[in-house]
Parts: sequence; structure tokens; C-alpha cells
Amino acid sequence: MKLLVDVGVGKAVERWLANQGMDVAAVRDLDPHMTDVGILAWAAREQRLVITMDKDFGELAVHQAKLQAGVLLLRLGDAPSDEKVLVVRRIFELHSEVLPDHFCVYQNGRLRVRPLPE
Repeated sequence: MKLLVDVGVGKAVERWLANQGMDVAAVRDLDPHMTDVGILAWAAREQRLVITMDKDFGELAVHQAKLQAGVLLLRLGDAPSDEKVLVVRRIFELHSEVLPDHFCVYQNGRLRVRPLPE
């Protein structure tokens, strides 16, 4: 799976995903100040699932249909890195097949999944 990890998610999650053999690109490596629209354009161009903690992606991805590969929005507040890694690990272990082409929100131990508009 090809992934694009937003800055707020953190390096620990980036490393864990890469160690699992996933194709991981990190926004921080290209431009840590990249706009959300720029991130979605990059993701669409390279068919990458965006992993973010930025709620603005909901509006962009679902209501404006500006994404082709999917978004995983982590609603984890100020969670420490090790908790983020545990959550992402569990999501990928249980739900990796539904992440592409969907808008997924993880909050309070639950993953909500919505298909992206065509």
C-alpha cells in the first residue's frame, strides 16, 4: 500500500509503517508547510492513502471530492507517539482492506468508513 503521512501524525508512525514494508512518503520530507490541497494533489497523483490528524481533510476529501486514494483521519488529540503507533497498527491489522478509496475516521476506539464520491 502506498501512503502519505501528514506532519502531525509523527515520525514514529512513519517509521512503523515503513518497517511493515509499506511505501511511505512523508509530507515533512518535501514541505512541512504544504497546504492540505497540495497534500491531496500529491496523494492523488501518486495514488497514496493520506494519514492525517487534520480535520480539514474531511471537507476536502468528501464534500469536494478532491481525492482518489483515500484518507485515514486519526482523532487522537494530543496522544503520545507510542499510542499513535498502537492505534495505526491495530487499524492496519484489522481494516487495511477498506482504507483505500475511503474516508476513514478513527475516534474513541472506533473506525468509521465512508466511500469517497466518484
